[in-house]
Amino acid sequence: MDYEKQYQEKLTTAAEAVKIIKSGDWVDYSWCVNHPYALDQALAARKDELEDVKVHGSTSLWMPEICKAQDAGEHFTWVAWHTTGIDRKIFKKGMGYFTPMRYSELPRFYRDHLPPADVLMMQVPPMDRFGNFSFSVSPSHLAQLCARAKHIIVEINENLPRTYGLYDTELHISRVDAIVEGPNPSLPQMSMPAPTDVDQRIAQLILPHIPDGACLQLGIGGMPNAVGELIAQSDLKDLGIHTEMYIDAFVDIAKAGKITGRRKTMDKGRQVFGMAAGTDKLYRYIDQNPEVMGAPVEYTNDVRVISSNDNFISINNAIDMDLFSQINAESAGVRHISGTGGQLDFVMGAYLSKGGKSFICLSSSYTDEDGNLKSRVLPTLAPGSICTTPRSVVQYIVTEYGIVDMKGKNTWQRAEALVSLAHPDFRESLIQEAENMGIWRNSNKR
Repeated sequence: MDYEKQYQEKLTTAAEAVKIIKSGDWVDYSWCVNHPYALDQALAARKDELEDVKVHGSTSLWMPEICKAQDAGEHFTWVAWHTTGIDRKIFKKGMGYFTPMRYSELPRFYRDHLPPADVLMMQVPPMDRFGNFSFSVSPSHLAQLCARAKHIIVEINENLPRTYGLYDTELHISRVDAIVEGPNPSLPQMSMPAPTDVDQRIAQLILPHIPDGACLQLGIGGMPNAVGELIAQSDLKDLGIHTEMYIDAFVDIAKAGKITGRRKTMDKGRQVFGMAAGTDKLYRYIDQNPEVMGAPVEYTNDVRVISSNDNFISINNAIDMDLFSQINAESAGVRHISGTGGQLDFVMGAYLSKGGKSFICLSSSYTDEDGNLKSRVLPTLAPGSICTTPRSVVQYIVTEYGIVDMKGKNTWQRAEALVSLAHPDFRESLIQEAENMGIWRNSNKR
């Protein structure tokens, strides 16, 4: 089969490719780093010709061109699976909406619950000699999206890494309707904030709980990055990686010689991820690296797969929590922040793993825009806040003031433990609230 001939026959311009989109269509921009670039610009140029075009995207790392115009919402609607600050800005314009989900379910959504996308547009690396386009840093759910999309347009970006995978991690040219050779934009740089002193203290509390041979999952943010730095500097050895999102911290741990994957039960010797985003350090490291393997998120985030690896360690962030140990990692009251992602799956999977542990981490307090100190440990979640991880599932909770295990604790024991994690300025008021709610014993420590 002459794949190069097929390639040339399907090669076109972005302006020509997007002519297939019509008013009322559902268009999919794929995921995160793979969002289209030249195709997005070409679609934005057609704005005044179109109405009610609904676009699925997620975890945006740059503002889509279709969302920039003042009247963009009269022509396009942005629907996000998981949100960043960019997506929240789109929502604020009144043209964006969020779809709740456990990330592990997304491939099934595309199989069973959503109508086929009228047009799918995404960036991919150059085609290989077998006629395949790698899904690169976003294997996630893209195979299931492609399987049902009515039309598929790929935009080539030579800067995207090619990644190896277990299954469903590439698209064959026979499934592609049009190919656009884009301007090869630089990949977005998602650098982690420098760890704060609080992040460092939390990381130091977690590190002794990580054994040699542990299998790691890290979330996003300064705190997981701080844990990664400590692991890279530690004496730990033979670590494995099985994670929803691959971040720069894993590269640092690998280059420090801590990762071998020898003790993994599943995918021995391989670092497995569902999506990746970071800096050029990450993109260069995973490019055609046989030690790093992409996989659909219904595999990476499957509780049964997670728990099959012994000593699984899951480390994630939260926005706040209440004295019942309910965890909110998605909103500030009714103001949307992110999404469930894989937190719930990894909390459950880690605990089911032999020797496994899950950690939910947060600073005890924060300072608001007016300079007021606010507690992240609340009597109850604020009205409108989302319970990402229920009290029945949570295991370890960590702030800079300590680490507690919620398993087996009754309501007053939980309240007592969580008050001990709060900033000292708020402990007395939390005790009073716990007494009002009937979850504080008079003999509890004060």
